[in-house]
Amino acid sequence: MYKLFRFYLTSWILIICIIHVCPPFYILQHPKRREDRCFVTYKPPPQSDDPALEEEFLDRANFIADDLDWLLSLPHDKFWCQIIFDETLQNCLESYLRFSPRNFDERSPSKPAVMDVQNRIHHSVFLTFLRMSTYKESKDNFFTPSAFGELIYNNFLFDVPKILDLCVLYGKGNSLLLQKMIGNIFTQQPSYYNDLNETVPTILQVLDTILNKFGLCTENATEVPQKLGSRPRMSLNSISEQELQDMLFYLCDTSTTLFAFLDVFPNASNTLQKHDFLLRLASFYELAVPELENTLKKRKFEDKSLQHDLWKRLSHSKKKIIEISHIIINYTCLQPILENSSEKIQTFVEDFLQTFTALLHEKRFLVNYDELFPIVEDISLLQQASPVLDETRTSYIIHAVESAWQMVGKRKASALPAKTKQYTQSVNKAEANKQTEAAVQEQYQTEVDNECLGATAACVTGVELDSLISQVKDLLPELGEGFILACLEEYNYSTEQVINNILEDRLAPSLQTLDRSLPRQVKEEKPSPLSRRCNVYDGDEFDVFSRDTVDTSRIWKGRKKGEDAKSLLNDKSHISQLKGRYEQYSIVVEEVPVQPEEEGGSRFYRDDYEDEYDDTYDSNQVGANDADSDDELISRRPFTIPLVLRNGERDVRQDEDEEEEEVDEQTKKEDGLRRDYFVQDPAVLRERAEARRAAQYARKGHRFDNSSVVGNTKGQGQSKETLLERRRKEANKSLRGNHNRRTMADRKRNKGMIPS
Repeated sequence: MYKLFRFYLTSWILIICIIHVCPPFYILQHPKRREDRCFVTYKPPPQSDDPALEEEFLDRANFIADDLDWLLSLPHDKFWCQIIFDETLQNCLESYLRFSPRNFDERSPSKPAVMDVQNRIHHSVFLTFLRMSTYKESKDNFFTPSAFGELIYNNFLFDVPKILDLCVLYGKGNSLLLQKMIGNIFTQQPSYYNDLNETVPTILQVLDTILNKFGLCTENATEVPQKLGSRPRMSLNSISEQELQDMLFYLCDTSTTLFAFLDVFPNASNTLQKHDFLLRLASFYELAVPELENTLKKRKFEDKSLQHDLWKRLSHSKKKIIEISHIIINYTCLQPILENSSEKIQTFVEDFLQTFTALLHEKRFLVNYDELFPIVEDISLLQQASPVLDETRTSYIIHAVESAWQMVGKRKASALPAKTKQYTQSVNKAEANKQTEAAVQEQYQTEVDNECLGATAACVTGVELDSLISQVKDLLPELGEGFILACLEEYNYSTEQVINNILEDRLAPSLQTLDRSLPRQVKEEKPSPLSRRCNVYDGDEFDVFSRDTVDTSRIWKGRKKGEDAKSLLNDKSHISQLKGRYEQYSIVVEEVPVQPEEEGGSRFYRDDYEDEYDDTYDSNQVGANDADSDDELISRRPFTIPLVLRNGERDVRQDEDEEEEEVDEQTKKEDGLRRDYFVQDPAVLRERAEARRAAQYARKGHRFDNSSVVGNTKGQGQSKETLLERRRKEANKSLRGNHNRRTMADRKRNKGMIPS
């Protein structure tokens, strides 16, 4: 009996422990414990001030708020039973996540009652999801981590779209709680990483859809076969304002949601990078942002407030895309370097360099990223962390960034707030850097807003500008239109700011010294370029700019009708036309009539030629070349090269001529002494020639010693001096005589001067 009692007692204790430790199994077996309560779906607050719509919203919102308060008051087991088995509750929570207004949505101011109940629902929904993401409420009420993971995953209590909506709705003021919530979900159920991995292609497809809608394309876009009857892509010029507005809202919502998710849960960066998300995002930015900016600047909107709102949304999307890229780079490359001191640092350094090397061709993206998060500071961080950093690659990246600033046409700021000096010292000082980054981002947003105002004001011309001037002049008639125009240009064409600053005497320093009665300068219209044409064909019979009618009968294409090649060749009319032109250049007088009774008439020009007249010497200049003539143009001295222009060495040909002259003179003298020699002795002639050559070399300052060249008898060996002299003679023998005739002949033959 005692053993049977002990067995039952042990069994009940075991059952109680199972129920206590693993309540999900107990709850799943009791769906009837769910309370019969119908949760209504959520609808956003009305945009209009219609009392009926406001009353409808208040009734619905109060029902939802009361139901959520009742849900949160349930104990642990009943709460989870209601969460799992009540479909209306899940529909209510999902509808709020989908339709609740975002922070970046512009809403009309609502009444206090509407705002109070909206805030109440907002708070209750967050507490509900916070309780759903907690597997241990107290020592008595908890799940095992594995059972909690299976519970939320198998019952679809959380999924990636819900997590994204939670981040964008509650990430701004509850980032720490959201980090714990989402971190707990992904930690206890790693299957959500697989879901996120399957969600990334959908996000990339969203970017491709936006580009295709705008008529753009990317190199890395998914290659999907196009249908033959598919609708052609529209361009930004043909797209309507409503479609442009919808796509910009879509882009703003996507970028803001993705940034909020990565800001709360940066661990997802590794999953995103498996799909080259950063490169795809940069390519999208490079293609879409410039086109959208140009469209918003050049397009004329009927409502200027719509243009300003779209520009702000585009600027907001730009900043979020840059911040998303920074989070990915910071988490995947920079933060591991700071937190890790092992050998893996070099791997993360290499990833950083490869990432920015791949981004160098995205010029505009690179410039805007460097404007918010200077790349030079990140590289300096790498230099401090890795002593073996490749300086060539880092300098290449830095120069590429500087060239990108020049190509985009922007001017890089001279100084930016340093945000990595403290960051490199310790990881614990990251909060200070976030504040610095927030200041830079705020400054960037201010510049973006000013750029937006400038883009809107760039469209103010003509009648609209006159209307703005008249608005200011109606209140301040004593001001001149020129002064008012200068004030409008200074304050981005805002009449309210101009009037307020003039009345409060808070004008800019450049306007205070300006004459307030300054009249408006009338812009002179520039003459038409057609009126200033300068062309050789101006005013001819085919100049359509100077005449209204043109003889079209003189214009034809191809061969003229009625003409053939024979008639065209026989037409010599052009010769008679050219004859008159060349007669004007004639300078030859063929025949000059001279009257016989004219005195002084030249016999040479008379009609009858006299054979007895001797004209042999008529063409000679008699006495022109006499020695006593002063005409220097006729008797000139022979040309000689000035001494200043002569080279250090005298011309070889001139030396040879002088040598021949001296030899001739000396020979004449010797021949004069010995005229009785019929044939002279050759040995004597050689001695004389050698003596003359030695005297010539001595006069020029050259040493001439033929003995060293001759050397000893063959077979007895030669001295070093003899060998050097022979080599020098062989090298320089082409300077004199005719020893290089073979070389010159070969040169002429190679050039084709002598037929071979």
